[in-house]
Amino acid sequence: LDSMIPYIVGLGDFSKKISAIAKEKRALHQPLDLRAYHIKGVKAVDDGTLEILIHGKYPQFLYWLAMNFFAPIPWEADLFYQQEGLRAKNISLDTAPVGTGAYYLAENNPNRRMRLKRNSYFHTEYYPVSSQKLPFIDEAVYTLEKESIPMWNKFLQGYYDSSGIASEAFDQAVQIGSSGDMGLSDAMRKKGIRLISSVQPSIFYMAFNMEDPVVGGYSPEQRKLRQAISIAQNEEEYISIFMNGRGVPAQGPIPPGIFGYEEGKKGTNPFVYEWHKGKRVRKRLDVAKRLLAEAGYPNGISQKTGRRLKLYYDTTATGPDDRTLMEWRRKQFAKLGITLVIRATDYNRFQEKVRKGKVQLFSWGWNADYPDPENFLFLLYGKNAAVDTDGAGINSANYKNPAFDRLFEEIKSMDNTPERLAKIEQMLKIVQEDAPWVWGFYPQSLALVHSWFGNVYANAMANNTLKYKRIDPQERVVRQEAWNRPVAVPLYWLVGMLVLGAVLLYAAYVREEKAVIYRSKERG
Repeated sequence: LDSMIPYIVGLGDFSKKISAIAKEKRALHQPLDLRAYHIKGVKAVDDGTLEILIHGKYPQFLYWLAMNFFAPIPWEADLFYQQEGLRAKNISLDTAPVGTGAYYLAENNPNRRMRLKRNSYFHTEYYPVSSQKLPFIDEAVYTLEKESIPMWNKFLQGYYDSSGIASEAFDQAVQIGSSGDMGLSDAMRKKGIRLISSVQPSIFYMAFNMEDPVVGGYSPEQRKLRQAISIAQNEEEYISIFMNGRGVPAQGPIPPGIFGYEEGKKGTNPFVYEWHKGKRVRKRLDVAKRLLAEAGYPNGISQKTGRRLKLYYDTTATGPDDRTLMEWRRKQFAKLGITLVIRATDYNRFQEKVRKGKVQLFSWGWNADYPDPENFLFLLYGKNAAVDTDGAGINSANYKNPAFDRLFEEIKSMDNTPERLAKIEQMLKIVQEDAPWVWGFYPQSLALVHSWFGNVYANAMANNTLKYKRIDPQERVVRQEAWNRPVAVPLYWLVGMLVLGAVLLYAAYVREEKAVIYRSKERG
């Protein structure tokens, strides 16, 4: 809501007004009928058309219209779910949503199973290359498996149509070539399984608090400290150890697939990497040590105090499985002679510290809301700094560079033109040199799909792809029967052993009976 208020005419006033009215209605236990209130810039032209007036030019607004929070809700449903009896039983739009999509939620049990069924009231829509009516699948069932191994085995048996790849099953499912490319194992190919792979429009990074007197600031020495740390953080090693190779080292805030991302030498961060023999190579550790010395910390020792540089890393990683990761973090800093102190805390406390700027170093991430560079560059926009917005801003590093901010204000309302690309390239050069983040990596998703599951493609942005997917139920049944035939040999072996045991027991019984009769005759 906070993001939309600056753009939609009248939304801010409506939000304040309706919040106050809703509070009064709740106190009186009265329902709130939204038909009596209107947003100045929003108008229902007819039953199928909504007109929205926005301030100025904002091309990204088209993406907003495709997001789930813009789905129209009938007023009858909103009023219906305000009944006290339903609220008491936790029945609401969240648990029993109402919409106009291809499916409706027939079963909602997040701890066990979610079931979607074809919506008979879905408006007529056809597959783009044929006259077939959508959706193709009548019902989709999503089951929660609490253990990864049973889930994996059920997928291999054909009882699940698709599956992710857990760490325990990675080597069984995927082969990594000499060039680092991932492909299916022979066992998966023999089953007709397909691998769906894509680099996600997301980034995970380690942020420096730019308000911090040690790791923050914009002097040449302060930049060199952050650049040295960035070089020493071996993201390639991190991806290999902790991600099973599922990631791409980041060169800046914009991930692949988003306008402004560049491949090859042009897209390489020159402050962390060098271009060598046609590929990116992380700069040598001695380069990082030289930068560290120029920053005033030769071998990790402060020239001002004579003490070893000690930095603090805040995290929510508190479990036993996180110890290996935290030890790896310490080693990356130790390569420069820097001591890293881990400060683990619960998530609420961690968020509070980030919002108030009470951190030095911390890891964070962002998933694209919509496929536009503005959705990533605004993470570094000065006016979004967390400390200047009472924690509401999404610039958690509190990065502020006037040149970057000026360019951001220019590109945010531009279409994807060469002029916009040139300005984005300038912005990337600025943040690569300032290094407010250790750029981290762009995650790569891998999914396995059986041969009978069709029209499945990598798409990290669209939420409406289920209606296009197909199932061949006959092939699925045939494969399930072939992969789950009972193995009769052990059963025959068991029956044979039981029969043999019975024969031996009977023979022993007969011998014992004869012995008793013989002894009786002797006594007689």
